[in-house]
Amino acid sequence: MTPDDHVQPIGPIEGGMAGRRSYFAPETSAAFYRDRTRLARAGIVAGALLGILLAFGAVQHYLVHRKAVAAAEARRQAVPQVRVVQVKVTNSPRGMALPGTIEAFESATIYARQSGYLAERRVDIGSRVKAGDLLAVIAAPEIDDQLAQARAQLTQLQAALRQSEAQKSLAEANDRRTASLVEKGWQSQQQGDTDRLNLQAQIAAVNVAQANLKAQQAQVERLEKESGYEKIVAPFDGVVTQRSVDVGSLVTADSTAGSALFAIARTDTVRVQVNIPQDVSFGLKDGVAANIHVAEILPGRVFTGHVARTANALQTGTRTMLAEIDVDNQDGALTPGLYCTVDFEIPRAKPVLEIPADALIVNRDGMQVAVYENGRARIRKVTLLQDNGDSVDVATGLDPADQVIVSLPVDLTDGAPVSIRETGASGSQPKS
Repeated sequence: MTPDDHVQPIGPIEGGMAGRRSYFAPETSAAFYRDRTRLARAGIVAGALLGILLAFGAVQHYLVHRKAVAAAEARRQAVPQVRVVQVKVTNSPRGMALPGTIEAFESATIYARQSGYLAERRVDIGSRVKAGDLLAVIAAPEIDDQLAQARAQLTQLQAALRQSEAQKSLAEANDRRTASLVEKGWQSQQQGDTDRLNLQAQIAAVNVAQANLKAQQAQVERLEKESGYEKIVAPFDGVVTQRSVDVGSLVTADSTAGSALFAIARTDTVRVQVNIPQDVSFGLKDGVAANIHVAEILPGRVFTGHVARTANALQTGTRTMLAEIDVDNQDGALTPGLYCTVDFEIPRAKPVLEIPADALIVNRDGMQVAVYENGRARIRKVTLLQDNGDSVDVATGLDPADQVIVSLPVDLTDGAPVSIRETGASGSQPKS
């Protein structure tokens, strides 16, 4: 028997497609319909599950949206909590660091008082000298000759005075004798008058000789002083900071175009000159302590001093007042011309208001501060005296009783309701 003997052709299947015939067995058609039914059922179940998932996602999305809207509304209606600090009234000294310049305590430029050639120079730049030390010698032979001549003339006048005094003594003796003889009639009256008048002439001659002698003595003293100007001496203890001549240089003694020979500075004590701003100048008095730093050259070293003098007048161009601080410099560590920084603790002329720096609001409207008033934030415009870093001094815009809001929220506006956040010891409570 062949396999084809088991296949029996059958007639057309009911419900089949027109004109077509099915040659499957009845068992095969039943299995086909069972498969289609299972597939349909599976599709229905999958669609139902998908619908359920979509519905669940929509519900969750709606719930999240409602929560976001509720949170936004809560934030909008919530009263922000802020930290407040009481305005501080302070009278403590004001710390200030200002630039300064170190100058010699004394300085002088030595000019020639006598014209001539420099015959000898005993010092150079950097030489340390004492008051009266010889610095240089000027050769001025003309003055030396004039002095020798004046001294010789003085000797002549001294001899002439002695001669006049001797003639005066002789005239006095003759006058006494003649007067006695005239009284007795032994000498004529004419001779008596001659001897008397001769005595007066000799007295006048002595007076003239004395006057000439004094005049010549003055001339000698003047020339001796001019001769003394040939020796250049140090006016005070110090160091030679400049030398403008050398041996053989021609120097001229002139009030307008005289020759500068040396410059000397006293540096065992130095002056530190500082220009004090107008707003603190009224609190600066003599005796205020100051610390001087020269960080570029002497890092870490602090020189102490006190304000020794002030100009007591402001410079109109800068509105600053010059002050000088005397600093001991026995070791010579500080040299004139150095730039330095001076730290002051300047007493305040009157108390000021101080607030934390993070209470400031800086925007296009300038400097402002938020003040806590009866549960609301009030924005006030302020002007500053000084920025101290972590705090600022306020000139206008606040009262001592005010409480300022620190770390202000960026969206806080004037008049917005606020509440005070408890911060322990550092926080402040609103005043009742």
